[in-house]
Amino acid sequence: MSDYRAPIEDMAFIIDEVLAVESVLGSLPRFEELGVGVDLTTALLDEAGKLAGDVLAPLRRAGDLQPATCADGKVTTSPGYNEALQQLGAGGWIGISADANYGGQGLPEIYNTAGTEMWNTANMALGLAPMLSSGAALAIAAHASDAQKQTYLEKMHTGEWMGTMNLTESGAGSDLGVMKTRAVPEGDHYRIYGQKIYITWGDHDATDNIIHLVLAKLPDAPEGSRGISLFIVPKFLVNADGSPGERNDVYPVSTEHKLGIHGSPTCVMAFGDTEGAIGYLLGEENQGLACMFTMMNEARLKVGIQGLSQSEGALQKATAYARERVQGGVPIIEHPDVKRMLLSMKALCEGMRAFAYSEAVTMDLAHSGPEDERRLAQSRLDLMIPVIKGWLTEVGMEVTSQGVQVHGGMGFVEETGAAQYLRDVRIAPIYEGTNGIQAADLVNRKLGRDGGATMESVQSAISETVAALKAADHTELAVVAQNLEQALAGHVESTQRMLAALGANKAAALGGSFDYMMQTGYLFGGWQLARGALVAAQRLAEGSDNTFYRTKMATARFYAEQILPRCESHALVAAQSEGALLDYPVDWI
Repeated sequence: MSDYRAPIEDMAFIIDEVLAVESVLGSLPRFEELGVGVDLTTALLDEAGKLAGDVLAPLRRAGDLQPATCADGKVTTSPGYNEALQQLGAGGWIGISADANYGGQGLPEIYNTAGTEMWNTANMALGLAPMLSSGAALAIAAHASDAQKQTYLEKMHTGEWMGTMNLTESGAGSDLGVMKTRAVPEGDHYRIYGQKIYITWGDHDATDNIIHLVLAKLPDAPEGSRGISLFIVPKFLVNADGSPGERNDVYPVSTEHKLGIHGSPTCVMAFGDTEGAIGYLLGEENQGLACMFTMMNEARLKVGIQGLSQSEGALQKATAYARERVQGGVPIIEHPDVKRMLLSMKALCEGMRAFAYSEAVTMDLAHSGPEDERRLAQSRLDLMIPVIKGWLTEVGMEVTSQGVQVHGGMGFVEETGAAQYLRDVRIAPIYEGTNGIQAADLVNRKLGRDGGATMESVQSAISETVAALKAADHTELAVVAQNLEQALAGHVESTQRMLAALGANKAAALGGSFDYMMQTGYLFGGWQLARGALVAAQRLAEGSDNTFYRTKMATARFYAEQILPRCESHALVAAQSEGALLDYPVDWI
């Protein structure tokens, strides 16, 4: 159950050879003294891999069997979880990309992304805690007063305290404008009253304090989402010396009984059931959603990584089983259909990783790159994020399901551990905005806001990769070039069709948005694998007789032949969204 080993070779290949972080990020003022490059990558990945494989992974099954529980206003975590979280904090992993002035390591986001993959593959339920906490810290860093930053950030970055995000209410779902939680002004603070649901790691005793970020409405707030404010509500009020003090009026009511991620305490949280929970305004009044959206790109990138992480775990487990399980006198990995499933899983995992990591570098450039280039980097990041969140998590469900299938009947038996990856990943297409919301965001906002200009620039970059593949004059790369070029042409056509539909029939555009998002994801995954294949071919031409490089080229070819054709089917479906989908009366469903 605890045999996970991080795919460090592939991670390092993407970070150092394909994305070339030493030249792209290492010379930026924020990172130039940190030694960004091969040595740092190797050291970080090795240490993170040991922690993930030796400490977090063995707790995965235990958390599934012994979920977090809530009784008498207190959550008890799964066995070993508290100690593992403390090790993550002590190692500096929670604040790895956070501001060094507030207890962080100040490293590029790409290293945080790699760490996030490892924590979540090893144990997704546990990995959610640092993920949500870093998101809360990011919102505080962007919008808090200097005094608030001094009070909360360092302890959150070092893992002494954890953070949560409290958005959803019963009956509201993604429609935050109808929330009922209220905030009443009282001197230099507010009294918060209300109840939130689905709060990840809403309560626990792994850290000395929990800093809740809570959306609520002031008494005179405008109607709808324009009237939402954001508040810092600590579990324990903070004394003048920075230590936890009096217990605040915020308590867990219960933990949800879920399909997966059992070790993560998903809580119903009550604020102000007795005297009102003391909260402090974060940012400006009625600007709560804007404050929350500060961390949305990072949060959605990390949820996409969860789709990748569960796929990687499923791949490792299925591959090991297929090598050992003998049927017909040979290990089943030699059966063509099993080989097809495993290669599909492998190609999709590597495509997801290369795509997500490339945009983690874009995030670094948007935040810390040359001033005159940050706006373009941010535009690209904004375009990519809904695809990363949506496509990676949809593919995550496919790959983890295939992992069960490779096991055959044993995959349906919980003791093998294969089914847990499928159950755990199922939440990823739902939270941080359902994938339908991601698809609508991609088409309606990100594509529509600039008439497709940012998407066109990405398509031009893919075209350049196609040209480089052709120029390499290599048989295997020629196959990749041909299929990538064909998929790109179809995507250009789909993009123009979507833009036209936005102006003529918005419902048709939104009806086709999911398939357009999936078409985009498969194209981008193939593009990034093609970039890796180009690097691998160059290394082999330079004399590196390395099986890894030959594998990268072969995987890119398999993806081009077996996965990229999916782009065409999604394009065809999206193109017909104005037909039966819109004509079908809803009362016939």
